[in-house]
Amino acid sequence: MAISLKKPLEIEKLRVSNSYVAKTLNHLRAYVRAGMTLSEINAMGEDYIASLDARPAFKGLYGFPSGVCTSLNQVIIHGIPDETVVKEGDILGLDIGVEKDGWYGDAAITMPIGDISVEDQKLIDCSYDTLYHAIDIIKTGMRFKELSFEMEKFIINAGYVPLKNFCGHGIGRKPHEEPEIPNYLDGKNPKQGPKIKNGMVFCLEPMICQKSGVSAILDDKWSVVSEDGLRGSHYEHTVAVINGKAEILSVE
Repeated sequence: MAISLKKPLEIEKLRVSNSYVAKTLNHLRAYVRAGMTLSEINAMGEDYIASLDARPAFKGLYGFPSGVCTSLNQVIIHGIPDETVVKEGDILGLDIGVEKDGWYGDAAITMPIGDISVEDQKLIDCSYDTLYHAIDIIKTGMRFKELSFEMEKFIINAGYVPLKNFCGHGIGRKPHEEPEIPNYLDGKNPKQGPKIKNGMVFCLEPMICQKSGVSAILDDKWSVVSEDGLRGSHYEHTVAVINGKAEILSVE
């Protein structure tokens, strides 16, 4: 399947839905506290999206039960909200999708709950820094495999490893479109595969593990962890390629 090129008006539609994602994440970042349950955090996110006259895109997507992925500590992505109480020293991944007028937005953060350890802050910093490094180096003509390879090198140089078998993706009229964008080089040659072009819109989402990038899915059929059993982190933005470089859409 070809990677779609969005027209300027379509990118503006995507900018709206992604700004709603950013607003929701910033709202949760401001109000989530130790003592709240994951279900309460999800309800806060869903209610805020509804207040924007938009729809939580993840709710019901592929059977996912909630509007917010709440990934706590060892869960790196796709955590299901339940009655677990978040505590001081936890780290919490929040991944949110919004649909507005048929266009999708998607972004994620990993946030501290109160004061966290230096080690956990470094873990969070790795996913954040990798994301912004990738956005900074994007240019038209670059291959997606080159971008994946650069993210992998950045993660490894920071002392961590990328989660395997999960990836970033295109986005538009559907929450997941071509291409798939792993955080590591899939294969041996980064100088092959499709090139980045103006009008492409996609999500980059570094998923960071400490020792092993081998993924495992928990009994709930959704929560993804590393086989090393250690904490992980995740950050994500939706970007559009405009005038030869990447512009972040998932901001207020």
